[in-house]
Amino acid sequence: MRILVVGSGGREHALCWAIAASPLCTKLFCAPGNAGIAGIAECVEVGAEDIAGQLALVQREKIDFVVVGPEGPLVAGLADRLAGAGIKVFGPSAKAARLEGSKGFTKDLCRRHGIPTAAYERFTDAAKAQAYIEAQGAPIVVKADGLAAGKGVVVAETVQQAIDAVRDMLSGNRFGAAGASVVVEEFMEGEEASLFALCDGEHALALAGAQDHKRAFDGDKGPNTGGMGAYSPAPVLDAAMVERAMREIVLPTVRGLAADGAPYKGVLYAGLMIGPEGPRLVEYNCRFGDPECQVLMMRLKSDIVPALLACAEGGLGHFDLRWANDAALTVVMAAKGYPDAYEKGSEIRNLDAAGEVEGVQIFHAGTRFGPDGKRVLANGGRVLNVTAMAPTVEDARSRAYRAVDLIDWPQGFCRRDIAWRAVTRRS
Repeated sequence: MRILVVGSGGREHALCWAIAASPLCTKLFCAPGNAGIAGIAECVEVGAEDIAGQLALVQREKIDFVVVGPEGPLVAGLADRLAGAGIKVFGPSAKAARLEGSKGFTKDLCRRHGIPTAAYERFTDAAKAQAYIEAQGAPIVVKADGLAAGKGVVVAETVQQAIDAVRDMLSGNRFGAAGASVVVEEFMEGEEASLFALCDGEHALALAGAQDHKRAFDGDKGPNTGGMGAYSPAPVLDAAMVERAMREIVLPTVRGLAADGAPYKGVLYAGLMIGPEGPRLVEYNCRFGDPECQVLMMRLKSDIVPALLACAEGGLGHFDLRWANDAALTVVMAAKGYPDAYEKGSEIRNLDAAGEVEGVQIFHAGTRFGPDGKRVLANGGRVLNVTAMAPTVEDARSRAYRAVDLIDWPQGFCRRDIAWRAVTRRS
């Protein structure tokens, strides 16, 4: 098969890495790709959200199967356009992708189908939102309804912080159209984890569990980011917890969407809060997590392509996947200043030596080649995912940081405590 992966981040590099290993893949493309992906796929300069450009590329290169990485093009309807042109595609329709495109849509779905999640209300009026916040008290969570690149969530520790967040979004236009409506919800206590399930519109197959780190700095301090590291397996997501989350959260969602005429086909990412009363849904994403995808692809022993195809064609009910017993861990190296203002264009050196550390695979996230076509330059906020596999999470962490320390990039930073919960639990 001639396969196209849409996107340019670390998630897409990990997907390309896994797909390239499949005997079913005869030619691999990525659009637009990055400097790391260029080593295993033909990168084509077409933006991920350029729907017409992606469709033209598919038709020009006679692509058999498209795997859509990021949420933006899915919410915008890329899967619908491709399917309408007779192209097999991994990724949900725009109607199903509303699970990520609108937090309010997801909360309302949960309410209708009795799916456990935080108590909430939706607002477009700042004064009404303020009155609700004052009545509920703090801590409380304010979320922009639409896509805000992982930055539209404020966990407010005081009432005033929550009111300021609402005003920023509704009146201050901080996130544009994404913040024209907000969800204000209960603060949930517990431990966060990420559960991924492949879906074919009718069936759902749970993948290995993972846990990521949203805060920018060690000790879970600093602003929320798109993710500063991840590891798998996640001790908090044992087999019993996965079974319960699938039964109480994921499967009712899949059935509810199917009943609403929007069958979900692709990967469903359930961000969970595991508390004393069990799992509750924090949010849904309509794509693989980034950086969780990187650790999942490292641990996956099965050929990924038949599983992705089954999502598009049906048949997941008879599917199973094999996973390595080893732990995988990824450390995100980001540009200094991220998630706020940061500079692009700094050179990253010594990647080859870092990639030679035993068990290490370096996935590129925000990189490009310099004008000479050789130097690797930073081209985003999250720039590299230094990923390692080992028999234990401690050993995987040791290998990943050994590789991090070999990378010569003074303009970058990373957290030094990835998987601290798992390490603490084991000790």
